[in-house]
Amino acid sequence: MSSERNKQAFETLVRPHFERLYRLAFRLTGRKAEAEDLFQELLIKAFGKLDDLVAIDEPGSWLSRVMYNLFVDEQRRFARRRMQTVDEGYLPGDGLEGLPGTDNPERNQRRHERLQQLDAALTQLSDEHRLIVLLHDTEGYKLEEIHKLIGVPVGTVKSRLHRARARLREILTRSGTFS
Repeated sequence: MSSERNKQAFETLVRPHFERLYRLAFRLTGRKAEAEDLFQELLIKAFGKLDDLVAIDEPGSWLSRVMYNLFVDEQRRFARRRMQTVDEGYLPGDGLEGLPGTDNPERNQRRHERLQQLDAALTQLSDEHRLIVLLHDTEGYKLEEIHKLIGVPVGTVKSRLHRARARLREILTRSGTFS
């Protein structure tokens, strides 16, 4: 393929997944700069594997798996960092304008406080449980996609998700956030 064709093919295959991939990068790293670095590293790696990418039926899942592997590799290279969660309203490019109730400061404050409590509860989970909850319940990945992404059997994904939700429920009930 010519260079221009490569760019066009890459753009066509990858562009539709940018938003989801960036959110995943942000969820994994917890910091904007690190998420941008991880996202950029993914794009560079994916462009180098364009021939493989063209042949894949579901490029979004493949790209997510590659990003996760890049993240894990980075974790192994450096001191282990805890993943951070993020208030959805603060994700870059993910504004809340136009949504019902966004013009109510009291409601926004309560929502923000609940999200902070949820973030605090999520930090009490193990990395593997937090990752499963974030991927499934927040980002909407299916169990099969998570299985492919992190390389554990679907049954293990299900049990980790169940245990993580039970632990979250326990933490949030104890704190009075959830009843």
